[in-house]
Amino acid sequence: MQVNQLTIKDLSLKEKIAQLFLIGFHGNECSEGSEISKLLSNIKPGGVILFDKDMVFNKPVHNIKSPEQLKKLTAQLQEVSEIPLLIGIDQEGGLINRLKPEYGFPKTKSHHELGQINNPEVTLEEGLLISEVLHQHGININFAPCVDLALNAESSIIAKRERCFGATSSEVNKHAEAYVHGHQKNNVLTACKHFPGHGSAAGDTHAGFVDVTDTWEKDELEPYKYMIQKELCPVIMTSHIFNGNFDDVYPATLSKKTIQDLLRKQLGFEGVVISDDMQMRAISDHYGMKESLKLGLEAGIDVFCYGNNLLKEQIDLEIAINTIEELVANGEITETRIDNSVERILNLKKQLL
Repeated sequence: MQVNQLTIKDLSLKEKIAQLFLIGFHGNECSEGSEISKLLSNIKPGGVILFDKDMVFNKPVHNIKSPEQLKKLTAQLQEVSEIPLLIGIDQEGGLINRLKPEYGFPKTKSHHELGQINNPEVTLEEGLLISEVLHQHGININFAPCVDLALNAESSIIAKRERCFGATSSEVNKHAEAYVHGHQKNNVLTACKHFPGHGSAAGDTHAGFVDVTDTWEKDELEPYKYMIQKELCPVIMTSHIFNGNFDDVYPATLSKKTIQDLLRKQLGFEGVVISDDMQMRAISDHYGMKESLKLGLEAGIDVFCYGNNLLKEQIDLEIAINTIEELVANGEITETRIDNSVERILNLKKQLL
């Protein structure tokens, strides 16, 4: 089915709900009868996310083995999928790098390194290089740039992983803009993250609950304001941090006050909101699947990311879809709410034409 001809009326409720999921999977081919082939044919998720390592069992080859294998895999994924897929990856550069030189891909610079060089032309060239490789290998969305500010130099998951262009919004803005421009030239979508700012956190939401209420600074919102105003933000990824400045009950991903009130209304964001991996322990340790999906939909999440690479038990996508279908049947979530997200997702996919 051509996405440019596809309208929401062509999809059943179950098919619409399936578009709300971006799923990780095991294996590095999509041959007939494989687990991912069956999933795409029968359940039709909106997208997939690729990893190079199996983080649960600490095995090296997950989805990515070589350039030739990756190109074949992404072509097979799209061929099997009735509705064109978002095929995503975390390829920020430097340490956050799924397409590594040891697999045959070019070396990349981290956001920190680009900030230190401090030449937007170099950052633009890096965005071009990364997105050219992604485009050549069938990947159409990069979960980057990271627009967090390096406020906590000891942050194990942000600053120490060299994921920040700088510690101020003015530094981050100019490099994030150049980085995204590079991706646009190769028609690769980008996702600014981790909203509303993870840079002051001491903890890691992969591992559990993280509270930034007392460390978060207003400057952390500025890159989002800047990128939204410049129309350089087709997708924003939420963080699972708890920030009592916006919501004293829920973490950002599940917070209506953070997504609907702050991001949509105050900042005027009209693009797609994607969650960080819902299997991170900041969510999975505290909320069951039904509760987190319901709260996420009420908050304003358009796409739920389940990487299937953090917990031994993978999400059963059919059960997740049925859960949302039941929420609609029970009147807890309206079909219009589902439609609003699906419209945004289909419009995003049409940008790739």
